[in-house]
Amino acid sequence: MVKRLDYGAFMEKFSLQLSPSQHQLPLSGLTFAVKDIFDIEGYVTGFGNPDWARTHSAATSTAPAVMGLLTAGATCLGKTVMDEMAYCMYGVNKHYGTPTNPCAPDRVPGGSSSGSAVAVAAKLVDFSLGTDTGASVRVPASYCGILGFRPSLGAVSTVGVLPMSQSYDTVGWFARDPMILNRIGRVLLHLPDVDPIKPSQIIIAEDCFRLSTIPSDRTVQVLVKSIEKLFGAQCVKHAILGDLVKDKVPSLQHFMDKGNEDQVDDIPPSLAALSSAMRLLQRYEFKNYHAKWVTKVNPDFGPGISERIWDAIKATGENIDFCHSVRTELRAALTALLGDHGVLALPTTPGEPPKVQANPATSDIFFSRPFSLLSVAGSSGFCQVSIPLGRYDNVPLAISLVAKHGSDAFLLNLVETLYDTLQETI
Repeated sequence: MVKRLDYGAFMEKFSLQLSPSQHQLPLSGLTFAVKDIFDIEGYVTGFGNPDWARTHSAATSTAPAVMGLLTAGATCLGKTVMDEMAYCMYGVNKHYGTPTNPCAPDRVPGGSSSGSAVAVAAKLVDFSLGTDTGASVRVPASYCGILGFRPSLGAVSTVGVLPMSQSYDTVGWFARDPMILNRIGRVLLHLPDVDPIKPSQIIIAEDCFRLSTIPSDRTVQVLVKSIEKLFGAQCVKHAILGDLVKDKVPSLQHFMDKGNEDQVDDIPPSLAALSSAMRLLQRYEFKNYHAKWVTKVNPDFGPGISERIWDAIKATGENIDFCHSVRTELRAALTALLGDHGVLALPTTPGEPPKVQANPATSDIFFSRPFSLLSVAGSSGFCQVSIPLGRYDNVPLAISLVAKHGSDAFLLNLVETLYDTLQETI
């Protein structure tokens, strides 16, 4: 019964707050939940797997990101369910159950920050913390119909956060309200209040939207109409992102020449290669951090997760140098494309969330297309926000905006400015 009441979002519940302040604090009165990947003093950080929890001691300190929110006046209500070792975008956990997607109960909530997204979507908390390495804030935000923010790489401390792939790991957050999303950002990013800046251009990645199964009048046209209303038609630009990446990221040739096991016919080859490079480096880094524990303990992993983790443990260092080159070249190319106040628009995910009972063995095929979109911000280290756009065929859909590294305050302000007009235009 408890599981049903909280949508299966929580691993454990508690109420954690610092001593009340005599002064009004930035997050006073707000509640939040924390993915079970963050250290909280006195609690075991479970990493989504009971064998991990069994073989690790309680944390002796609290992650700075969590402490910053507590210091700003928010109250933490508990730790949330996550995919095992953060190694999936599905949101399924065979040990602790799959949190129920409040917006579409027959669909997965997305992962790996599944419980954190569900807690916000179900209005159990005002906001929540997750992590995003490959997709783990953006995908569940999209699937659960809420806002999700992946900050610029390195912008929020990952101290006290279990690593998945440390050179990609970011601390992200979820909210239902764009004003709250922005307030959380001010605290986590240590940003002063600044006035919104009009975007110089919002570039529609046409080839990325062609990957989507959602009709363009429900995504692109909603965005374009909203931009034109707020900023004028001259702000809207169009680009073929795959061509730009192919021309400006020459190191991707190493991944295209060797073939691409995840290649799907309609994915631009350069974006498929970008996805492959990101996933290769993530597997390699995961192996470096966790191979010793996995091989020693031989944990009980769920289907799908087990295969991915053991594949990562077998990863070699082949082409790793080229992975780093890809990231450097991509960041330079996108920085040149966007400039100081430009934004790239693309689908958060290219289709609806899969059904809960879908075969996990098919998930790699299912996610090859999303990774081609998600690796754009993931590999460049740029900030990205997923914005809900209502429902289509009775499931949530979303659109994403990407801004250059370090432009987090600009992007958070833009979401707050744009949000109501987008919802009115749907």
